[in-house]
Amino acid sequence: QVQLVESGGGLVQAGGSLRLSCAASGRTFSSPAMGWFRQAPGKEREFVAAISWSGSTTYYADSVKGRFTISRDNAKNTVYLQMNSLKPEDTAVYSCAAGPRVRTTGNGYDYWGQGTQVTVSS
Repeated sequence: QVQLVESGGGLVQAGGSLRLSCAASGRTFSSPAMGWFRQAPGKEREFVAAISWSGSTTYYADSVKGRFTISRDNAKNTVYLQMNSLKPEDTAVYSCAAGPRVRTTGNGYDYWGQGTQVTVSS
């Protein structure tokens, strides 16, 4: 089992920045790939970013490329999502996920956190 806890969400004005963290515990070696997903009210969950164990492979949704950066600190079992130039359309609950391989779809991940709310005001 892997437990994931997100933090760092909040309310920010458009153009601002936030950094989300996802702390992993448990059998993290069994699910080394990490991803961030988001879900806005009334919308489907969508992929945001993903990273391999080594950090050498990353994927981003087109909507966040150039604005968001995913990274990880394996010594701390933590994955980060640095979000810059935030837009109102980035408002959503952001969740991290862990799985065996880097994927851009949610069904590729076995474990999920509870999520953290990000609200961007215009």
